[in-house]
Parts: sequence; C-alpha cells; structure tokens
Amino acid sequence: MPGRILSSSFHFIHFSLFLFTAIIPSDSLTVPSDIAALQAFKASIEPSTIPPWSCLASWNFSTDPCSIPRRANFLCGLSCSPDSTRITSLALDSVGYSGTLSPVVSTLAKLEILDLSDNSFYGIIPPSLSSLSLLKTFSLHRNSFSGSFPRSIVNLKSLEELDISGNFLAGSLPNTLFSLSSLRRLDLSFNKFTGSLPKMPPNLLELVAKANSLSGPISKTSFVGLTQLEVVDLSCNSFAGVLRSWFFQLPSLQQVNLSNNSLTGLQIWKPNSGYSELVAVDLGFNQIEGYVPVNLSDYPTLSSLSMRYNRLRGPIPWQFGKKGTLKRLYLDGNYLIGKPPAGLLSGNPLVAGSLSYNCLQGCPASTQLCSPSQKPTAVCKQAYGGRNPRSS
Repeated sequence: MPGRILSSSFHFIHFSLFLFTAIIPSDSLTVPSDIAALQAFKASIEPSTIPPWSCLASWNFSTDPCSIPRRANFLCGLSCSPDSTRITSLALDSVGYSGTLSPVVSTLAKLEILDLSDNSFYGIIPPSLSSLSLLKTFSLHRNSFSGSFPRSIVNLKSLEELDISGNFLAGSLPNTLFSLSSLRRLDLSFNKFTGSLPKMPPNLLELVAKANSLSGPISKTSFVGLTQLEVVDLSCNSFAGVLRSWFFQLPSLQQVNLSNNSLTGLQIWKPNSGYSELVAVDLGFNQIEGYVPVNLSDYPTLSSLSMRYNRLRGPIPWQFGKKGTLKRLYLDGNYLIGKPPAGLLSGNPLVAGSLSYNCLQGCPASTQLCSPSQKPTAVCKQAYGGRNPRSS
C-alpha cells in the first residue's frame, strides 16, 4: 500500500507538470518545470480567497515569473535566482488564502524559502516536499494544516528554520528529528502534539513547543550536545517530574519558560565555573515543592524569575535581596514564610513582581511587591501542620 501511494503521488505531480507546461510562454527565462509548479500551486487555492490587491492576484502567467522589471505581473510572493531561471523563494502575503498545498511545489528544486504564514491553508503537508534539498526556511505558521508531523521533513538537511506553529497537527514527534543538523530555530507551538520530547537537533538555538500536549519528564537525552541552545519554551504542556540540574548547566541557555506544566521538583546547582548567560526563568503554575532554590542567585545575569503558584515553603533566600541584576521576581501564590529580604522592598531601583498570597509577615500591602495581600492565617496553619508560621 505505501508503494501504491507514492506511485500515485509521483504520477499526479508529473501529470500536473504536463498539464501546465502546455500554457507556458515560449519566451520564458524561468525553467518550464518551475512555472508549471507555480501554476499548480495557484490552482490549488480557492479563487474567492485571492483578493484583487494580493500577491497571487498579480500572478499572470502570460509573462515570465522571473522577468525584470516587474511592472504588472508577479509583483510579489516570489524571488528568483540571479540568472532569472529558477524560483528560490515562495513567500506569500498574509491575506487569508485558503486551499491545499500542492505537492507539485516539490519540483521547485532550487527553492530556499517556503513561507505561507498567517493564511488558511488546510489538509496535510505533502510528503513530497522532502525533495526540496536546498530549503532553508519553512514556515506554515498559523494555518489549518492537519495530520501528523510530516516525517519527510527530516530529509531536509539544509533546513535552518522550521515553523509549523498554530495548526492542527497531532501525534508524536519523530525520533529522527535530531538528524536536521542545520536546524537553528524550531517552533511547534499551538498544535496537538503528544508524547515525549525526542532528541533535538544538535545546532539548535531556539526550541519553542508551547501549548501542545507533550508529557513525561524533561529528559537529558532530548538535550544532549545542545551547546548553542539559547531559548527553550515548553510552557502549557504536561511535562512532569523533577527538573534536574543538568538543564540549567546548558552552556548557552538564556531564556527558559516551563510554566503551566506539572513539574513537581527542582534541582539547581551553581553555574559551571561561575559562568552562565541565563537571563530569564519562568517556572510558574507547576506543582513544585520545596524551597526557593538559593543557587539561582549565583547566576550572574539572571534578571527575571517566576515561580508563582507552586507549592514552595520556607523563607525567601536573603541572597535575592542583594542580587543587583534581579529586576522581576514573581513568587506569589506559594506558602513562603518569614520577612522578605530588605533589598527587595527598598532597593534602587525597586524589583518589580509579586510576593502576594503567601504566608509572609512584615510584607506591607502598601508596597507593590506585597500587594494585594497574604493568605489567611488558617490556610497557612493548615499548610504547616497546624502550626502558625507567622508566629515563629
């Protein structure tokens, strides 16, 4: 059966090329197969969704797509090679085009950019796109594509940016994702992906997969060898368990957002050799128990920390009151006790954020950090086994 499907796709592509080649201008510079692919691409889009002022409305195949100057036809949406013979970029305007993505696009052999962002394309992502060996940027951001993660994408060895966020893609992520050795930015957000996070490509700078249904622990196996990784956003998923210290030892890590998951514990060591580029950490709205990790104060560039609405207990480490780089601190919605470090309430400039809805004492509601209030004494006593933590 798979062989039959591939054979049908092959015949469909070649039939489409034959059909459209018959109406290609005879004086074209652009190679006929590229023109035929563009014709098939436009034909797969519903005409009623092509505004008269849009890029696609200017695609008039009575002239050559790569002709210069472009006075009336092919005004935008395309870029061509220096010799005006091959299409190198197909990047549409965001006007709500609706239709399927024609598999004939895979015959644009010199294509480096395919960007259909912020439109209404639907259906599956054609497996035939795996033949676009020079593709560097592939963005289908905010469309209505469905089906599973297109496993053929892992054959795009030149791919540097992949953004398939904001669609209806589902199922697990392929274990072969790490083979995209040129990939620098990956955005899988706002889909319906499930299962665990596979091993990531080795040269990744940004990993964004928020608002899916990914689960399981955040495993070291997924991040092994990622020495250049700067941004990780896995918020609004179902990751669980303890986040181990290796994660914060990733050498280039700068921004972390793991909020709105089901993490229960946190292990943080001091940065290796006292060096780290970590700037912002958001672990809010999890189920993390224990104390506020004092070792975070040793991260020299940390300026923003959120651990709001977890299950933290004990005092706020005094080291946070002396950390001059700290600009934002959100610890509200926990069970913290004692008095806030003086430097948080009287520093210059003041630290923004919130310490409200804890069990703190000496945290005046008149200050921005402590407003609006702390938890009722009865709630705090229950959390501390009947003992009033404010009387200690």
